[in-house]
Amino acid sequence: MKLFLFIISLTLVSARTPYVPIPLNYHKDIGIPQADRIKKAETALDFDGNRILGGSPAGLGVHPYIAGLLITLTDGRVSMCGASLISNTRLVTAARCWQTVGAQGSSMEVVLASTRLFFGGTRVLTSDVQLHENYDQYTLNNDIGIISIPFVAYSDNIQNIGLPTGLFLSLTYSGEHVIAAGYGGTSDCNNNDPLLRHASLEVMHNWDCSAVYGTNTVVASTICTSGTSGLGTSGPCAGDVGGPLVWNFLGDRYLIGVTSFMAASGCDANLPAGYTRVTSYDSWIRARL
Repeated sequence: MKLFLFIISLTLVSARTPYVPIPLNYHKDIGIPQADRIKKAETALDFDGNRILGGSPAGLGVHPYIAGLLITLTDGRVSMCGASLISNTRLVTAARCWQTVGAQGSSMEVVLASTRLFFGGTRVLTSDVQLHENYDQYTLNNDIGIISIPFVAYSDNIQNIGLPTGLFLSLTYSGEHVIAAGYGGTSDCNNNDPLLRHASLEVMHNWDCSAVYGTNTVVASTICTSGTSGLGTSGPCAGDVGGPLVWNFLGDRYLIGVTSFMAASGCDANLPAGYTRVTSYDSWIRARL
């Protein structure tokens, strides 16, 4: 009976086409308009709205490894993303924060030690971004990049995030509770909150995620979180791309995912979010520290 039900389940999944679409022109459709909204909100001191859906504001120093990115594109427009500090001179982000369908980064401002994206904190300029050599702008496979910056000193509000080691490299993390954080993203009807936010999420099995987005996008080097939590709809939203997915083990925090994609229909849709699985790129990252 279990085998019979499994076969039926596979049949239903294979019949579920097309899969839920993912926005591929990130900067034009998401990053640029979101950066513009947040800048206006910060300038006007308008603190209404939501970003990390179902989350709450994150105080200064709560996530000392998180960075906001203000990316100037080759056409002069400004987009936004997130990143995670992994050393005094290196950050991990999504490759699509620098290069995506229809847009290419030229330089970026890395924002550290700030709960706001356009004002305050420690700000560093760079154009030194290395993308994974097999990054695919259309499937979003290998959606990871390394940002190099001048040396920044650690403080209460600036710290690196640990990378998984040893046995942690072999974990799938399915069923584990994790934290996503970001400066961007929205609830689909209210998106002018300029404050850093975070949310508690649960990692789901990849096969459940691939039933939504397809096996071309959800591969072994992908990790997904459910679009719901005990408090309702929850997860990263527009502008949170590149930001951290963090697992806490006995008080130590580890970067296990880099926010990569969510549904084109928006983050109120109760659908999963996808991340680049950091453990799949351990050697690639460490070779660039």
